[in-house]
Amino acid sequence: MPIYSISHVENVRVCVVMVGLPARGKSLIAQKIVRYLSWLSIKSKCFNVGNYRRLIATDSPITAEFFDPQNQDGLEVRQEAVDRAIQDMMKWFSDENGVVGILDATNSTRERRQAILRLCRENLIEPIFLESWCNDYELILQNIADVKTTSPDYQNKDLDFATQDFLQRIKYYEQYYETMDVSTDPDLTFIKLVNVNSQIILNRIESYLESRIVYYVMNLHIKPRSIWLSRHGESEYNLTGQIGGDANLSERGWRYAKKLPDLVLKSLGEENKHTNLTVWTSTLKRTQQTASFLPYNRKLQWKALDELDAGECDGMTYEEIEQKFPDDFKARDDNKYEYRYRGGESYRDIVIRLEPIIMELERQENILIITHQAVLRCLYAYFMNVPQEESPWMSIPLHTLIKLEPRAYLTLVSRIKADIPAVSTYKEKGTSQLGEQKDGNYLKSRDLINDSEMHKLENQAK
Repeated sequence: MPIYSISHVENVRVCVVMVGLPARGKSLIAQKIVRYLSWLSIKSKCFNVGNYRRLIATDSPITAEFFDPQNQDGLEVRQEAVDRAIQDMMKWFSDENGVVGILDATNSTRERRQAILRLCRENLIEPIFLESWCNDYELILQNIADVKTTSPDYQNKDLDFATQDFLQRIKYYEQYYETMDVSTDPDLTFIKLVNVNSQIILNRIESYLESRIVYYVMNLHIKPRSIWLSRHGESEYNLTGQIGGDANLSERGWRYAKKLPDLVLKSLGEENKHTNLTVWTSTLKRTQQTASFLPYNRKLQWKALDELDAGECDGMTYEEIEQKFPDDFKARDDNKYEYRYRGGESYRDIVIRLEPIIMELERQENILIITHQAVLRCLYAYFMNVPQEESPWMSIPLHTLIKLEPRAYLTLVSRIKADIPAVSTYKEKGTSQLGEQKDGNYLKSRDLINDSEMHKLENQAK
């Protein structure tokens, strides 16, 4: 069952209609909403009109002139793209029991918005308009640079061309753009974000699901930033294969803690080496010990970042769990996301307690989080939109720094491995042995996994 059984309790389906000029962060906001709601088990999907337009107009590269209101061919292609996106969205609502569909387009005119409103109401879908309005020129240029990096429209184009072309595209849209306002749209449900979140205007927010979306977007910003994730260094419990507990770092774990500042500096790059990160850890010793050599003044402990509570199995090995609780051991393998340890937690429980962390993360800029395997799997799944049933089986090795850079169309990921061996704490489905398969054999948790071996394993997984 979903965490929030909205579709069953309220029988409400919602269409989030994005509104705004190009380079206002609409696609980034839309993708974030989908990731957030999907993470909470609310079936959501984004329908990006630009993607449909690219599928239709494949004959020649798209430049700003394509968006000239006087370009009849361009108008026809763009209208067809909108029509296809809306048709697919309505089919998704009806055939796949969708709950929140997001129409990601400029939707620049009141006439267009009224047409979408009528269609939604005819199909018993509640529309909520979400406008990103911005006149901060520096922020617009940042968004254009982001689009140039990740949008297919500007692949293999230099930044100067992309910037000038995109600014011209914006000028064409400005000729007929009509912003939303309480005086002109008093009967519409809408959210208007002014210069990201310097001012937020809300109108006729009525349902619980709409209020959840409002609460989330109120915490968003679209400025470029990075998030670093790391497990704690290898612990004494890792050496023995025990789960849970509040063990100290092993000798190799301390070596990782001492090397972590250099890994962070390497990831930041020379131009950003003076960036003052905020460091978040759990309340458990092994994460705080891992953070102890970092030179940053602001370090916060979060109980919500503590490792999954193994309940009665705390301090046991998987071999001991399989022997003592064979039915539970099998039940966890069968549905790892939903299974709750006796007196403990499930992965779904972690997601529930992590929601305040996600909200605070979206408000912040550059954060380094040092936490635990299960918690990192849930956080990584949020940013990478990993399906819930897959997230508990992701490999998050020790002694590895992960950098996430959220962008308009995707999240960029890079990993830096410390040249410090560590045991494997990964448990394959159907076995009590720890370690990932290699050539049909297991690399046991007591075996040292060096950097080259982990690199080979990751390549095989790809």
